[in-house]
Amino acid sequence: MRPFLPALTLAVLLSILTACGPRGVVTVGPLEEVPPPPIGFFPEYYAADTVSIRSGETFSGLMHRLGMGAQATYDLVQRCDSVFDVRKLRAGNEVQAYYSQDSSRDLEYVVYVQDRIRSTVFRCSEPLAVWHVDKPVTRERRTTDVLINSSLWSDMIASGGSPELIMNLADIYQWSVNFFALQKGDRFRMIYQQSLVEGEVVRIDTVFFCLYNAAGGKEVAAVRFDTGDGTRSTYWDKGGESLKRMFLKAPLKYNRISSGFSYARKHPVTGVVRPHTAVDYAAPTGTPVHAIGDGTVLRIGWDPGGGGNRIRLKHAQGYETSYMHLSKFAPGLKTGSHVSQGQLIGYVGATGTATGPHLDFRVFQNGRALDPLSLNSPASEPLDPKYLEEFNALYDRLLAELNGPAPSDSTMAGQ
Repeated sequence: MRPFLPALTLAVLLSILTACGPRGVVTVGPLEEVPPPPIGFFPEYYAADTVSIRSGETFSGLMHRLGMGAQATYDLVQRCDSVFDVRKLRAGNEVQAYYSQDSSRDLEYVVYVQDRIRSTVFRCSEPLAVWHVDKPVTRERRTTDVLINSSLWSDMIASGGSPELIMNLADIYQWSVNFFALQKGDRFRMIYQQSLVEGEVVRIDTVFFCLYNAAGGKEVAAVRFDTGDGTRSTYWDKGGESLKRMFLKAPLKYNRISSGFSYARKHPVTGVVRPHTAVDYAAPTGTPVHAIGDGTVLRIGWDPGGGGNRIRLKHAQGYETSYMHLSKFAPGLKTGSHVSQGQLIGYVGATGTATGPHLDFRVFQNGRALDPLSLNSPASEPLDPKYLEEFNALYDRLLAELNGPAPSDSTMAGQ
């Protein structure tokens, strides 16, 4: 049985206007309806329970676990058509169930938390219904200055930035900055817009400008400038040089370098001193590995020399890359397959001769081993000269903003 709606009672009480005269006359004013909160009902009037989506759990299984009958669940699924795809429940996401407070404890509402912004509400008693509720989002344009002292992660947080901003920087500079090899004294300064919900950053909407200054003197700017043709790089360095290059700086995005390029390294398993013309990236088993450039699969399979599962790719201009100790390969790859820059080709593992999960990554040009950390691959085509005047003006404005006080929202509106 559904509970009597206290909202109506509250509305009546709030709408009563009394004026007691000498004869004790009470004057009653007009009733005013109290609107429900944004979620669509008053959660405080129900008994609440919170659970998480189990791995492999279906919508029907979830609703059965929460106490809803099979026919009612089927009818509710019909109401979900075009509003919510019940097949896309994510394991681990939070679900809030609301029950009547009387002895029947009927399931009245279920709130599925999709992410930090959106939730989906299911009304589980007649009339059945489903709708989305989004928390209010505020947007702010800001600048952040990060000087590397210990790590990009900790220094970013200390500077008022967010983990989401780090991931954006990694994407923007994936061709020109090796985030595994940052040094103390390196510096990132950036202008960006972020979205916040309840005071917490939920996403970085746009990075407009970033300036990376290495402690050794190297400077790389990143200006967001879209030519609108859909084929050119979105970010450009000073003078209109594309940040996109023939090769990514690294084949994966996480963790650390456990062993560098050397011609005399003591092998951790065999103890033999021999050349290690590779960079080892320590990462958990299953970490995605991506091709650093366009190419074709030269070899794929088991390496009898201790490399375990290995892929070797052939690229333009005599370059080849090798990826070893993989736990498994991406499906569909075979000798001769074409791969694109950034394409998933396998997953980190510890196959072959390895002390733990890591990626053994090697680069060759015309048969000669190169240090992957020192690889300076050719750049893509520069910005079309017809855009340079507009681009240079934008660069100067953004640099002035970065070096000066932040402008008001009104002065930057529409940029």
